[in-house]
Amino acid sequence: MRVALHTRLRPDRIAEYEAAHRDVPAELVAAIRAAGATSWTIWRSGCELFHLLECEDYARLLAELEHLPANITWQERMGELLDISHDYSNAGAGAGLPTVWEL
Repeated sequence: MRVALHTRLRPDRIAEYEAAHRDVPAELVAAIRAAGATSWTIWRSGCELFHLLECEDYARLLAELEHLPANITWQERMGELLDISHDYSNAGAGAGLPTVWEL
């Protein structure tokens, strides 16, 4: 399945966000893959971030990552950099952007 997400950076934290994503912890990357993700791409336009995640089952992916210490640490770090974040604990599997059109 494909899931599109939208988040927004704090304007003064763009460089930190990009630096963090150059060094995503290997443990977290392995856990995301083990939870069924096959790809995750993030695009940035100014402070707007658009994510496209491909995975077997998004709800399962979220559930498997929810209590993982590496993910908890990462989400806390991202929470400091984002104005609008995807909240794994509250948004759940229905948090993706709705599909408007596909070719």
